[in-house]
Amino acid sequence: MYMFLVVLHVTVGLALILIVLLQTGKGADIGATFGSGSSQTLFGARGPQSFLGKITTAAAVLFMVTSLSLAVISSKRGASTVVPESTPTEQSESSDIPK
Repeated sequence: MYMFLVVLHVTVGLALILIVLLQTGKGADIGATFGSGSSQTLFGARGPQSFLGKITTAAAVLFMVTSLSLAVISSKRGASTVVPESTPTEQSESSDIPK
C-alpha cells in the first residue's frame, strides 16, 4: 500500500507539472502586450473553467490527498534508523583529570 501511494504520488506530481506547463498564461495573446488585455482583472470573473483547469484542480487535490496519506502512514510505521542503538557509557573518574 505504501509503495503504491509513493508511485501514485510521484506520477501525479509529474502530471501536475506537465498540465500546468501546458496551460497558457493569463493574457498570453498578442493584444495583451500592447495593453488591450486590461479587461481581465486579477480576481475578477473569468467565465467557465477550461478543461485543463479542471484537470489541474483534480490533480492538485489528488496530490494533496496522497501527500497527507503518506504522512499519516509514515508516522504510524515504526521509525527505523541506520544508526545502531547504543547505550551511553559512564565515564569513570580518573586521577589524571585535574579537579
